[in-house]
Amino acid sequence: MMDFRSLVPWRDRSQAPTARDDFFDPFLNFRREVDRIFDSFFEGFGARAGGDGNWLAPAVDIAESDKELVLTAELPGVNEKDVEVTLADDLLTIKGQKKAEHEEKNGSFTYAERRYGSFSRSIRLPFHAGDAEVDAKYDKGVLTIRIPKPAEVQKAVRRIEVRPA
Repeated sequence: MMDFRSLVPWRDRSQAPTARDDFFDPFLNFRREVDRIFDSFFEGFGARAGGDGNWLAPAVDIAESDKELVLTAELPGVNEKDVEVTLADDLLTIKGQKKAEHEEKNGSFTYAERRYGSFSRSIRLPFHAGDAEVDAKYDKGVLTIRIPKPAEVQKAVRRIEVRPA
């Protein structure tokens, strides 16, 4: 006879049956497989699926040179005036709103789709930017932010001669 308590999600692991007890239980194995499938499906949404308003957070690439950090954020469909960039000490924040409307008419039928949402993405920098000349440019859905490194953080590059052995 099947123990129906084994189908209840465990809140306390001390109550869970040992792996050896339930290894051959086909219903429990099926349950685990279904849980794994749902977990992997929602993994792409991450914590953003929880409704924290961050489901539109942009993908950000960060490149570093000796003199500056260059952050590139992809913001397709976002208008330049709907983007706000702030910098407080070592915390860079990109905020914005995405508004997309699409309407299609075909004879007596009209299809309309609207999507609205806010996003916010904060990145902690490896240094305090202070009063540095930060430059932000927006072109064709790509936001590029250049943050110069303070003099004490910049690494001096020295060329070393390579000689034959």
